[in-house]
Amino acid sequence: MSPRTRLWLVAVGGAGVAALLVAACLGLPAFGGDHHPYGDRAVEASLAHRTANTIASVNFDQRAFDTLGELTILFAAVLGCVALLRQTRDEHRARPEPAEVAPPVRRYALLVLPVALLTGLYVIAHGQLSPGGGFQGGVAAATALHLLYLGADYRALERVRPVGLYEVGDGVAVCAYLVTGIAALLGGAAFLANTLLPHGTFNTLSSGGTVPLLNAAVGMEVACAVVVLLARFLDQAVEIEEESGT
Repeated sequence: MSPRTRLWLVAVGGAGVAALLVAACLGLPAFGGDHHPYGDRAVEASLAHRTANTIASVNFDQRAFDTLGELTILFAAVLGCVALLRQTRDEHRARPEPAEVAPPVRRYALLVLPVALLTGLYVIAHGQLSPGGGFQGGVAAATALHLLYLGADYRALERVRPVGLYEVGDGVAVCAYLVTGIAALLGGAAFLANTLLPHGTFNTLSSGGTVPLLNAAVGMEVACAVVVLLARFLDQAVEIEEESGT
């Protein structure tokens, strides 16, 4: 296929997508109006399944299949990063130089690290009850680990984040999300339908049916993915050098 033909295909496809977006936007309720059918139905469905956080209900119940797509995008990004930033034959690992960090910053990093880590885990665990969830909590927890780089050194960070284990955790979390959906199918419901577990008591940790399970899977996947991504970038910036030393 010639470049000119590919350009025409992209132009035609882009025009089609643009036309669909314009048609969809024209059908939206007026801005600032008091008629919000989607919002009203989302809140109603959230309450019906005992999920206090409507956003979590939308992400892991009403549109759980869409969230699987987002999860897959992050998983694919990690795979691509691992492949692109791997150590090649003309590179070697050098002893990392200690980071120049002011003592007050080091003390503050070590003080904040456990607080930030617990906050991330709390946000994941309470995703069906309060603002936040697996995506936000996973990023917070993964970022908290890297405060050890500021508070101690790169070697200390490497000891608490064996990259291989986090890569396995990333894959296991995605599989857990898929298995939850397949279990619903085996139970005679739709894929990822919230029918496996009792919906529980409203505004408690055990409420929401499968929402906490899917939220926890996403939290684990995001945390592991961010750790692996940062590990690869830090390896290139701190340890990996070309054989020539440049």
